[in-house]
Amino acid sequence: PVGRMGLELEPLFQAWSYFRRRKFRQCSDICSQLLEKPLGEQEPDAEYTVFQAAWSLKTRALTEMVYVDEIDMDQEGIAEMMLDENAIAQVARPGTSLKLPGTSQGGGPSPAVRPVTQSGRPITGFVRPSTQSGRPSTMEQAIKTPRTALTARPITSASGRYMRLGTASMLTNPDGPFINLSRLNFAKYAQKPKLAKALFEYIFHHEDDVKNALDLAAVATEHAQFKDWWWKVQIGKCYYRLGLYREAEKQFQSALKQQDMVDTILYLAKVYLRLDQPVTALNLFKQGLDRFPGEVTLICGIARIYEEMNNISLSAEYYKDVLKQDNTHVEAIACIGSNHFYSDQPEIALRFYRRLLQMGVYNCQLFNNLGLCCFYAQQYDMTLSSFERALFLAENEEETADVWYNLGHVAVGIGDLNLAYQCFKLTLVNNNDYAEAYNNLAVLEMRKGHIEQARALLQTASSLAPHMYEHHYNFAILSEKVGDLQRSYSAAQKSEEAFPGHVDTQQLIKQLKQHFAML
Repeated sequence: PVGRMGLELEPLFQAWSYFRRRKFRQCSDICSQLLEKPLGEQEPDAEYTVFQAAWSLKTRALTEMVYVDEIDMDQEGIAEMMLDENAIAQVARPGTSLKLPGTSQGGGPSPAVRPVTQSGRPITGFVRPSTQSGRPSTMEQAIKTPRTALTARPITSASGRYMRLGTASMLTNPDGPFINLSRLNFAKYAQKPKLAKALFEYIFHHEDDVKNALDLAAVATEHAQFKDWWWKVQIGKCYYRLGLYREAEKQFQSALKQQDMVDTILYLAKVYLRLDQPVTALNLFKQGLDRFPGEVTLICGIARIYEEMNNISLSAEYYKDVLKQDNTHVEAIACIGSNHFYSDQPEIALRFYRRLLQMGVYNCQLFNNLGLCCFYAQQYDMTLSSFERALFLAENEEETADVWYNLGHVAVGIGDLNLAYQCFKLTLVNNNDYAEAYNNLAVLEMRKGHIEQARALLQTASSLAPHMYEHHYNFAILSEKVGDLQRSYSAAQKSEEAFPGHVDTQQLIKQLKQHFAML
């Protein structure tokens, strides 16, 4: 018809355009239509036919739909922690192990000021996979602790998580798998490096079949005469996923010799951290900074390790270095803010959290922190409005519980104990495993003279969070008041174990020993 212009895009080009704009579903659909065309319409002599291009593009689109960055993806579950066959020194030298972070106090605030997680590390200002799991000391403790990823509590096996990622990928292709892996001839694909790389990422990320991915990578690296660093990194990733950390280390080191890449340094550091060698990882990062000066991910990696080793002052210095290079780095701003807050500088912390707000971070956790900073900085007009906004933005019951718990703290601070009681009750309605709320409720019950309720609440708190000292100490004081000296002594010992520097606990133990000596 007259007046109509032929602006139809060539289908493959249109699919590529969708891919560039991250519209992977549309890209995959167009590639599927191209692949359904009979092969006779293709150019047989072309090195890279339309059919191959469509196949490769669809493979990449399906991979991108479920892609998870392996560098930050590090969840260590109960199976990995308790059934780990790697021999690691049981009694490490102070300051060389992540298992005993309390051994290297580097000027950080004590547990009396800054709460600690089950693994003995101070609570960080930014939730990331490595802060979500910690090594419990015994199997019993690992199984007893609740399976939430809020603090350093063990989650279910990481391999289970990878399986769930794999099953989620089936949704991206409802007609069944796009590629039948069992019928693939890897040797044939290894001779076509462009196709092989796309295929590897599809098998590794979309199908979650580490064994087949490793087989393909092994054949491909052999075909490349072991000169392609990319394949070595992929083999290292497969070994890491299979728990073969020393083999992964060799592959990453070999890849680094051929091609210096920041990603490879991060993968290698991840291996060292899993092997509980933080000092080696630190040295690796520092050598990387000599070759890549000012690289934010490397400086941030150093800051994270110092934070995990309880060396808060050095960690804060490195986070400040991160901000010199990238002044919009959310993790660095949040960690420095929380460090100032726990160092009794809420006004400075408030400036950092306001900066996050200006950058467009708008979530429950940020308003929760803003509310606390305003309260401790005596800006009372902003406190309640911040907590109201946090409650409105809370996405799940755990976040709601955090807000109500902090509101209870504010109520205690202004002397309204009835409001505090209601807030702590609402905390437990939303999250029944909130040990701190049980502890504070017990203190309020003690003030009312309800001794039995207080004891029951404190016992619940100590079973939920044996790594905290407050409820052990409160239970010891309460037992001593009612004359149950034996229970008081055992609770005081647990309190001292959780926080050896607590002076009140030491005085109580001293008094109890005098009582026992008189008997």
